[in-house]
Amino acid sequence: MPGVVQRGRGRRTMNEINMVPFIDVMLVLLIIFMVTAPLITPSQIDLPSVARTKPKDQQVLQVIIGKTGALELKDKDKTVSVGIDDIVARAKQAQEGAAEGSTAVVIGADKSVTYEKVVEVMSALQKAGVQRVGLLVQQAK
Repeated sequence: MPGVVQRGRGRRTMNEINMVPFIDVMLVLLIIFMVTAPLITPSQIDLPSVARTKPKDQQVLQVIIGKTGALELKDKDKTVSVGIDDIVARAKQAQEGAAEGSTAVVIGADKSVTYEKVVEVMSALQKAGVQRVGLLVQQAK
């Protein structure tokens, strides 16, 4: 309720804010923050470390998608131009002939190739039941 001041002719309300309680609250908060600030330590995250291991003996089929969208299959040291059906057949044949999980198919594509072409190859391999499909990337320098 606003205070009432009586001067001369009539009564009128006092429309000034009492600043003393406000200042008291602010000083208490300032002291609390000054005391607790040094106690707060910045959070640190301990990331897990992984040692390098020898790669397993595994067969890797590389599917290379060129700038024009042409498909090449690189098996060991020879590169052959093929279609999607040939890639799927070779991948299935390699997985059936090898031990479980030892054959991987790695897809490498040029930067300018559309995403749709890469997904098309991945989808065909997935529909054929190829277990291990990965993407070939170049490490940043």
